[in-house]
Amino acid sequence: MPRSVASRVPAATLLGTSREKEHLMSIDVWAPKAERVRLRRLDDSGDAVVEDIEMESAADGWWTAPVDLADGERYGFVLGDGDDLRPDPRSRRQPGGVHEASAWFDASVYAWNDDAWTGRQLAGGLIYELHLGTFTPEGTLDAAIGRLDHLVDLGVTHVELLPVNGFNGTWNWGYDGVLWYTVHEGYGGPEAYQRFVDAAHAAGLAVIQDVVYNHLGPSGNYLPEFGEYLREGSRNTWGDSVNLDEDAVRAYIVDNALMWMSDYHVDGLRLDAVHALLDHREPHVLQEIAERTDALSAHRGIPLTTIAESDMNDPKLILPREAGGYGLTAQWSDDWHHTAHVALTGETIGYYEDFADLDAFRKVSEGGFFHDGTYSSFREEKHGKPIPDDVPNWRLVTFAQDHDQIGNRAAGDRLSQSLGYDRLAAAAVLTLTAPGTPMLFMGEEWGATTPWQFFTSHPEPELGKATAEGRIAEFAKMGWDEDSVPDPQDPSTFENSKLDWDEVGEGDHAQLLGLYRELAKIRRERPELTDPSREGLSAAAREAEGGRVYELRRGDLVVVVNLSDAEAAASVASGSRVLLATAEGVVLDGVGLSVPAGACAIVAPAL
Repeated sequence: MPRSVASRVPAATLLGTSREKEHLMSIDVWAPKAERVRLRRLDDSGDAVVEDIEMESAADGWWTAPVDLADGERYGFVLGDGDDLRPDPRSRRQPGGVHEASAWFDASVYAWNDDAWTGRQLAGGLIYELHLGTFTPEGTLDAAIGRLDHLVDLGVTHVELLPVNGFNGTWNWGYDGVLWYTVHEGYGGPEAYQRFVDAAHAAGLAVIQDVVYNHLGPSGNYLPEFGEYLREGSRNTWGDSVNLDEDAVRAYIVDNALMWMSDYHVDGLRLDAVHALLDHREPHVLQEIAERTDALSAHRGIPLTTIAESDMNDPKLILPREAGGYGLTAQWSDDWHHTAHVALTGETIGYYEDFADLDAFRKVSEGGFFHDGTYSSFREEKHGKPIPDDVPNWRLVTFAQDHDQIGNRAAGDRLSQSLGYDRLAAAAVLTLTAPGTPMLFMGEEWGATTPWQFFTSHPEPELGKATAEGRIAEFAKMGWDEDSVPDPQDPSTFENSKLDWDEVGEGDHAQLLGLYRELAKIRRERPELTDPSREGLSAAAREAEGGRVYELRRGDLVVVVNLSDAEAAASVASGSRVLLATAEGVVLDGVGLSVPAGACAIVAPAL
């Protein structure tokens, strides 16, 4: 039987370890590759060695030493007979960056104010995805606290943070992390993270943390020097696969997931690209995370959410464990995004090609996936599986824009940089009336004109050069002019991606923001829009002059999005009234509705 996770979690990073102890605590590290391990203590600057403590070899590749560390004290490990310091694989703080010494952080010191927090279930929710470095001019957790009122006024229930773990450099999307237990110092570090979650709960907002367990970044990854964290000869899109055959590596992941929801009080996790997790064991690591999360949820007495990003279109992720699934709470639906993007923009290149199908809107609205065993021209094979009818609609997270779909475009252009107000209004209506759980990407709610571009700050010149050249080559293959691809390493690429909050109260921006607020309000008030059942749900798209008309029915509630050049008509229930119209000229006459070209309307009987 494998050793239990709890018995071998390094005491230097145990959840809830207090700052002061009457006796020495034991600091453990998993380093089966090393024949000798020393714990090195440094002075406050992290420059001078205070002492080296020989660690004792224990079972299964673990090393241990009895020692006390003071809050903020710098330390690290020296492997073998060399003299190079390596950060703690479970480090909570890296004041000098991912190549330098760790700093002891005691998460239990923070005085939380959220005892009355009862959490937020995902069903009926509205997610807001943001990147801390570009959400505010300051790019910090404390600055983001100052914008929480904006999210509350918008009607958001869940704030989803892009990865905050330690990466090399000063700014990054966060997906090149190498120390998964840290909070990036540039954002304010772990204590600022606690303040942010505390403030979010005080505002009535749940926090979801985006975590990456499928690969490690290209710089600052010293884990392979300690043990077999990576699987040799097995790579995914971003690098070597994580070695899920090793018990200690699985524990490294599961313990990290629990850390966010325990020490930092977060309300759930967004699990990045789970299709890249190669796990042939039972239970799958995703099921283990789901099981442990559910147990913690029962203990804490609040809902805890696990959301998978996956391109597999496999409902197994969200099916109950009793039905042979992993029991995760929800998963992203790229198919819904692709359908909405094609409808709004007319783009049909690459993976968008299949979604030009007139039936795509009906299929993703009613069934969740477009590719549910059908042929995918982009993949050149059959793809996906159908979602059982009894799976609640809200288990799919649906969105018209997100960090990937914007940032992975050559210029990082948002819909607002190519579409006028009418189409942006249509995007809002489609997103906030969709059967799934809607998600917005920061700034989408006011049609932000700032791009969201791919940016890095690798200190190593050769890595920065390779990243920039690789980006250009990638888009050159797709026919893009290389001059249109921003240099990820240029600081202006990062600066250009920061939101401009001065736009919020201006012209069409203010009008669009008002529309999003009204839509969120309607979604809260009308039970049809959060009904988890497919009963009474139907959708259709039809060709019209110069475009298409999209119609969604949720019981007697009718949504019409007219993206054509002609007036669109629809039948409605007797006694209906117009709940929302994005333009003048919407006419309701008995059981007949007419919607002018380019306009949208929501109609339903009075409650």
